[in-house]
Parts: sequence; structure tokens; C-alpha cells
Amino acid sequence: MTAPHGPSGSYTWDRSFRLWDTYFALIWLATLVFVLGTSRPGWPVRVTAAALLVPLIPLYVVIGRPVLQGDPPDERRAVGYLVAEMALFLPSAVLVGETRLLAFALVPPCFMVLRLRWALIAVTVINIVPVIGWTLLWWPGAQDVFFNSVFAVVTLVFSVALGTWIIRVIEQSQERAELIAELDASRHEVSRLSSAHGALAERERMAREIHDTLAQGFTSLLMLVQAVEAELDDDLPQARRHLALMDETARQNLAEARALVTGGTPADLADASLPDALRRLAARHDATLDVTGPVRALPAGPEVVALRSCQEALANARKHAGSSVAVRLSLAYADDRLTVSVRDDGCGFDPGAVSGGYGLAGLRTRAAEVGGTAVVRSAAGDGTTVTVSLPVSPTSPVPLATPASPVPPASPASPASPASPASPASPTRSPR
Repeated sequence: MTAPHGPSGSYTWDRSFRLWDTYFALIWLATLVFVLGTSRPGWPVRVTAAALLVPLIPLYVVIGRPVLQGDPPDERRAVGYLVAEMALFLPSAVLVGETRLLAFALVPPCFMVLRLRWALIAVTVINIVPVIGWTLLWWPGAQDVFFNSVFAVVTLVFSVALGTWIIRVIEQSQERAELIAELDASRHEVSRLSSAHGALAERERMAREIHDTLAQGFTSLLMLVQAVEAELDDDLPQARRHLALMDETARQNLAEARALVTGGTPADLADASLPDALRRLAARHDATLDVTGPVRALPAGPEVVALRSCQEALANARKHAGSSVAVRLSLAYADDRLTVSVRDDGCGFDPGAVSGGYGLAGLRTRAAEVGGTAVVRSAAGDGTTVTVSLPVSPTSPVPLATPASPVPPASPASPASPASPASPASPTRSPR
């Protein structure tokens, strides 16, 4: 027998067992009343039979109740308890026939703690032996023997039916307990895997954000430091200009770091439209930008993906194709789609041979998160084109209030251009 699991189940089982305690006490009390209240045999015999019933109460409280509540019951203690019960019950039932009423309290525990075969044997003894012993002791009339025998057979059949039902209930309870335990374990496992997956997804997202913003900015700072070290002796004005660019790059990185911590809008989009942000980005990389279609305000998700994709593609173009290669950005607004494309005239590469890193993989993952696609087309000697297509809600064009003035392109002579995608648009802009 398996008790229900958990605090709530244990409380429910305790309450149901109190009902069994009450049932046992009522059957015992009724049997005692019948034994003492019958007219025959004489009172010494009736008192003896009643005296044999009295120890059943402490026996049940001390041994029987803990055995019945065991999960599973201790079979050896259970057999000892039932043998002690029958040792007190059978003599009393042989002496006084009314004692057989107690069988209604003694039969259920047999099926609760014993295997079916032994339970059937015990139930047969409890129902049949008292009638045989009573008949042999008192030699009653044939009619009394007949009615008592019929009563014994009926109670035996009832006991077997009740015991079979009890066994089925216990088996179902065990199956349900096992199922509940499995479901509980599965729930904890799903919760653990969900937490692990969420942590992994967040770690990957932060890795992409850092790679596309802070890492590129720090790379720009390193390149600027190298340029300044080379120019301090020969070209002091250019060294000062690069120092100013270092200051602006550091401020831009600080703004991006704050945006990452707070989960806010990227610094480039904080107070500007997507075309304006891309114009600033193109100016920092000495690239050109073409905007086609009805420009309108879009949700933050597609705009952030478009900006990050251009940052990654431009950084890769300058890193692998060089600062002297022409790079062109295109931003196309359609009714239900936003498309950004970055094209360079560099030496190209084999996209299938690229493995590892966050660049292209992160670019494709970003696009997929908003239902879009990222396609990289390149071949040796034919340049590279990165195209990101993002779905947007088909709405009417909403003209932007104040189109920003074009930002003049950065000087091609600046060595910071190849790796400063996180530099701010204006030298006087204060950090967020």
C-alpha cells in the first residue's frame, strides 16, 4: 500500500485513516454490546468472550495501526498482528456467536497488508472456523446451524468481493502515486531545462550584443592607440585628432554598455530614426547609403536587428576587405518588409568555409529571432553582399518629423575607420 505523496496527500491520508479508526471502534463496541446483551449462553461465558475482545483495542493502537499505515506494510509484523487478532477473536466467536460481527472489522486489514492468497486464507478462517467451533461446542439445533452457516458463507463472499475491491483500489493508488511522482520529476526536469535554456539564450544574446558593439569599439580603441603611438613624433595634429576619436569611441561604448545593462534602445537609435543612424554608421566607415521606399517609423525589434546587422557587416568588410574598398549600404522600405544590404568590392571569400565566431552566425540568429532571413553572397574576387530581410507590419507610410542632415564622411586617412563601428556621430555628444 502506497501513501499519497507530499504534505497535502499525507494530510488527506491521515484524515481518511481516522475514518477507519472510527469504523473499527464502532464495530468493536457494537460487538461488545451484542456479546454482553445476548440471552445465552450464561453470563460467565459472555464475560469471558467480552474479556477476549478487550485486548483488541490496545493491540490495534500499538501494533495494528502503524502496520496498516506502513508504506509498504511490514509483512512480518502484519502477520504477527493478524495472528494475535485471530487468537483473541476465534475463541470469543466460538463461545458466543454474536462475536462474529467483529469480522467486518477484521477482514479488510487482511487484504490491506497480505498478499491475495494469504488474505483469502485468513478471511476463510475468520468466517468459517467460528461457525464450526460454535457448532461443535454447543450442538445447537439444525435450524440454527443452517442459518449460521448461510450467514458465514454470505459474509465470506462479501469479504472476498470487498477484499478484491480493496486490492484494486490499492493498485490504482500505487499506479497513481507512481504517475504523480513521474510527473513531478518531469515537471522539475522541464523547469530545470527551461531555466538552462533561458540562461543559454540570454548568454548567447549578450555575446552577440557585446560582439556587435563593445568588442568592435574596443578594437577601434586599440587601433587608435597604435596610430597615436606612431604619430606622436611625426604628426602631432593627426595624433590629437585620433585622441579625440578615442574619446568619442569610449563615450559611445559607454552609452552602448548602459543600453545593454538597462535593456534599452541602442545608442545610435536612442534619439534618431533608422536612416539617420545608418547615415552616421556609414560616415564612420567611409561608406555610402541609399534609402528607397516610403520611410516610416517601425517597431524597435526590426530596427535594432537592421542596425546591428549593418554594424556587423561593415565591421567585417573593413576588417577583411580593407579601408580602401568601396562599401555601399542600402535600406529599402516595402509594405510588409524591411531590407538592408551591405555590399563591398573586396576580394570576397567562400561563405561555406567560415566556421566559428559570432559574426555571421549571430547575424543570422538575430534575423531569425524576428522572423527574417540573412543571406551572405560572396565569391573569390567578386566582393561580398550581406542582405537581411525582415518582416514588418503593412502600414501606411508615416513621414518622419525632422530628417536629419547628412553627416559628412570621415576622412579616409583615419586609421580608426576600419574598426570603429561604435564611435558616436558628433564629437560634442555627451555620453548617456
